Amino acid sequence: MDERENRLLITGWMRDWGGKASTSREQKKGINLHPLILPAEGSGRTLALAWWWLHVGGVPAKFQAFNSRDDALATKWKGPFQHRALIPLDWYSEGGKRWALPDGQLFAIAAITSPRRNADGSETISYSMVTRHGIGEAASVISSRGESRMPLILPREMHDEWLDPDRHGNASLVAEAQEASVALSQAVVVSESQRNTFSRRSLWQFHGINAASRIQCCSQARQHKQQRNTST
Repeated sequence: MDERENRLLITGWMRDWGGKASTSREQKKGINLHPLILPAEGSGRTLALAWWWLHVGGVPAKFQAFNSRDDALATKWKGPFQHRALIPLDWYSEGGKRWALPDGQLFAIAAITSPRRNADGSETISYSMVTRHGIGEAASVISSRGESRMPLILPREMHDEWLDPDRHGNASLVAEAQEASVALSQAVVVSESQRNTFSRRSLWQFHGINAASRIQCCSQARQHKQQRNTST
């Protein structure tokens, strides 16, 4: 697919989902989806729309499961930690503020995944965003628990290792990801722009996502939009 088609797909997702995902355990009004980059056969990458609340046994976890602490990945999240993904985005919201890299470039946040069972018996993907201790300017956001947390942002040189399905998810991988994330984590700042720029970025070039995956993503968006329309 050419670059024009790529832009149309992302623009469609932006239009249908507002360019962002909101966490929810159950489907209410709208669909809680976000594009995820996942490992494909061989060394390729694939794209899928995934539900932002980790599922257990195919159904939404009854506990808080939209975020997962990096220091608990090898214990509490041991199973999903073996099925990892990346969340591509150019900003995130925390503490009522929008955070981004100074130049507004795309970056990737670590995620863990598990299967999600649909009403028709088919399976899609659910995910949880991995967080780390807040550093840099982002450390100014303090939670109700009295600590600072922020997304675990991974640089490009860590993407292959994180997505490698043959790499066991353990304490060693956590330590590597934590160390690799320091520079980008310290670089994020409060964004002055409230404008969504995601549609003007080339998500497909961000990780060499193939044409079949683009078609899959577009098809999923249409299916979920139909579900949303029938549920409201």
